[in-house]
Amino acid sequence: MDDASSAFVSYASECGIDISDEQKNKFRIYAQLLTEWNEKINLTSVTSPDGIAVKHFLDSVLLLKYCDIPYGENVIDVGTGAGFPGVPIKIMRPDINLVLLDSLNKRLVFLSELLKAVGISAELVHARAEEAGRQKGYRMKFGFATARAVASMPVLCEYCLPFLKKGGIFAAMKGPNVEPELKEAEKAVSLLGCKIEKNCFYTLPSSEKRSVVLIRRTAPLSDKYPRHGSKIAHSPLVSH
Repeated sequence: MDDASSAFVSYASECGIDISDEQKNKFRIYAQLLTEWNEKINLTSVTSPDGIAVKHFLDSVLLLKYCDIPYGENVIDVGTGAGFPGVPIKIMRPDINLVLLDSLNKRLVFLSELLKAVGISAELVHARAEEAGRQKGYRMKFGFATARAVASMPVLCEYCLPFLKKGGIFAAMKGPNVEPELKEAEKAVSLLGCKIEKNCFYTLPSSEKRSVVLIRRTAPLSDKYPRHGSKIAHSPLVSH
């Protein structure tokens, strides 16, 4: 398999996901730009065509197998980095209204160029998650939020759950050993007016195991949250 998009189409097909020629071309441009820009700014440590195909593209679109995102839904990708999983989801689901949020402006410069090159639209927001979560335009405005972040679940929940409207779902993309983190996050989930709905496990073609934790908003959000970033980091809402 000579390039990331061809490899991705093949892997996606094995997972029961059809990629059209138009979508394949968008992923081809994505892989090309990601590789070029990565030489200028640090976007990803995964640079091989097969790695991009599996760890970035496939891992992102597999979210659609576990999450039923309604047509035309408002979706936010928190701490989007190089656009994962938000941009691949938008390529597959052009009907969604996508917001890509990141605290580093240089990543958003890359994403701006990427969106133009690929021919898709999304709102780019330069902010820290806990700041945007207090802003009227973003607080409790989304039916679907996602993050592919390294933060522990209690911290990640306080960053991401404030974006959910009533009934909205947060999909946390995590590694295989997420259960202890989930136990620790029970307090945070409850205080933030949500409940853990389910945890889906899957294995990538690279044999790496992944999980997607789905958390739904069931109650209003207290004005207390999200707290200041340093508070979240130093005093996470951990269950004891």
